Amino acid sequence: MLTGGCYCGAVRYETDGEPFHETICHCADCRRIVGAASVAWFTVPRATLRFTRQEPASVRSSPAVMRRFCGACGTSLTYANDGAPDEIDVTTASLDDAEAWPPKTHTRVRGKLRWEAVCDGLPAFEGVRPKG
Repeated sequence: MLTGGCYCGAVRYETDGEPFHETICHCADCRRIVGAASVAWFTVPRATLRFTRQEPASVRSSPAVMRRFCGACGTSLTYANDGAPDEIDVTTASLDDAEAWPPKTHTRVRGKLRWEAVCDGLPAFEGVRPKG
């Protein structure tokens, strides 16, 4: 069971889903919504993610994307794309043990900031990661 939540503790979640697609995203949307140079995410089956305290607030950041965050402290928590209705991405840093699921790739590096170095040896993809 993985558990996590926001900075202030108002929103808590748990999932018994096996994480996959552990990545660091460099797109401008993720950067701006989180306020960081890049954002680490992991994916779980959407049906396995449960909020155990307050429900998070939400914003539709693009026509097909719903992002959820703590309405009190602003911590970014999830990314859900209507095109992948069975999956949800969760911010790795919101885990109680963020060391448990380190990123395995970099995605959308075409959009990364010039001053952010990608030098950890992980596979890096210009756009989304290839299928398979």
